[in-house]
Amino acid sequence: MKRSVKPYLLLLAVVFGYSFGGVFSKLAAREPFLSVKWILLYGCLIAILGLYAIFWQQILRRVPLNIAYICKSVGIVFSMTWGIVFFRERISPVSLLGGGIVILGVILILTGGKEHE
Repeated sequence: MKRSVKPYLLLLAVVFGYSFGGVFSKLAAREPFLSVKWILLYGCLIAILGLYAIFWQQILRRVPLNIAYICKSVGIVFSMTWGIVFFRERISPVSLLGGGIVILGVILILTGGKEHE
């Protein structure tokens, strides 16, 4: 029996959106405490976390829990990408290797021969 791809794409989209929380958090940390910019940036973070909580609950209705949490690990790779793109951070070869292992693991789990229900 084939699984529908749509819930898994939604899962990855939600994890992708959730990973932006780190960007807003890091940007807010650079601002003076309780300044307008600090409040706006943390407000965006809270909005992201709220939306994530709502969508995560909906995803868990459609995707097995063990698979959902495995796919959530892709957020680490997204976060590393945002570090490079927005903050010009350097990623070590070991971190790149780890990110590759995470992606490979998720691919292996999602394309495994057995149904995960």
